[in-house]
Amino acid sequence: MSNTKILIVSHGHPDLSKGGAEVAAYNLYSEYKKREIDSLFLARTDIQAHGGSTFSTRNDENEILYHTSMGDFFLFQSAYKKHIWQDFKLLLESFKPTVVHFHHYIHIGLEMIQQVKNSLPDAKIIVTLHEYLAICGNNGQMVKPGSQMKLCYKAAPSDCATCFPERSAADFFLREKYIKSVFDNVDKFVSPSDFLVDRYVDWGLPKEKITMIENGQPKADFLPPRQLAKGECRGRFAFFGQVNPFKGIDVLLQAFSALPEKVKQQVHLDIHGANLEHQTGEFKEKVKELLEELEGTVTMHGSYEPHEMPGLLAQTDWVIIPSVWWENSPMVIQEAYKHGRPLIGSDIGGMAEKIKGGETGILFRTKNPVDLASKIKEVVSNSTCWKKYVDNIQVPITIEECADIHLKEVY
Repeated sequence: MSNTKILIVSHGHPDLSKGGAEVAAYNLYSEYKKREIDSLFLARTDIQAHGGSTFSTRNDENEILYHTSMGDFFLFQSAYKKHIWQDFKLLLESFKPTVVHFHHYIHIGLEMIQQVKNSLPDAKIIVTLHEYLAICGNNGQMVKPGSQMKLCYKAAPSDCATCFPERSAADFFLREKYIKSVFDNVDKFVSPSDFLVDRYVDWGLPKEKITMIENGQPKADFLPPRQLAKGECRGRFAFFGQVNPFKGIDVLLQAFSALPEKVKQQVHLDIHGANLEHQTGEFKEKVKELLEELEGTVTMHGSYEPHEMPGLLAQTDWVIIPSVWWENSPMVIQEAYKHGRPLIGSDIGGMAEKIKGGETGILFRTKNPVDLASKIKEVVSNSTCWKKYVDNIQVPITIEECADIHLKEVY
């Protein structure tokens, strides 16, 4: 690998943005750096640079912040063309990477992919697909707009125009053609789940150009089981992630509200997440009312840092993922598994895939708080099921294994 030079492009730096895609990109970069592979990590930020420069460094000279933003979220086009056609071009010509690995294009612009092809036609271009943004105009969620949040199974220009009446079917047809024309420059796509692979193949990407590789995790040993008080059951549940409608936090709270009083006295839910204050008024009020009703049963802890995860999981028996959209490969699943904590999750998309159809955790009917409540009652009443699911956990691939696959099979 002595001649390999890798540029990893992310839509955020994990020091500034805690999303799973940012962490996955940075973990891969850190592993390459550990192996002394010549690498750069380019992370977009909306923080204004000192003096208005396009680039600045973070931590060391190989971690570069890219001060830019997107102007067109429908076509994923940059607001500052000079940043791409001049500044990014100069960076490419200076570093001369043999591989450019994009872990996103939102907030930075699809034009960056085209610029790599223009400046370095022999460089391999890799894109990790972390969600369904190219397919779906509704924030890549594949959920129809509206309070019902109905799941979408297949995108079509006419259907998309129905979801967004301010745009025509022709707009969505041309959007798809444009994105696919840029994607033609990509040598290989990486997907962290088979479910996402199937979605993009249905959309029109060649199957032979997509490789499924889970996001690698730093190696860790299973945490010991939480120590129980005399007569206590395994009734400590936790949610990790953003507090918004797509993550199903209202479904989760409704499920705990539906529990019989006897069960409520045996359980506790810890919510580790932020951004409730940024949600719409109706959703915000709904969550606040449920939290008031569940005072003593549910605790809101706010945001957390990645290094805090082991300590938080040590106080947890079950991790619940109640998302009402398909998800892909939520980082919290790998975090829970590598530390030996079973899951209760919605029975759709990447969640159902990673929970192995119910082998390594419990699935409930998505958006159904009554069914989730029944599953919670079931695990509280059955003292042996927790160990059964822990014993079934398949440890996620390590970041070392993930890097090996990229270097041997993708790059």
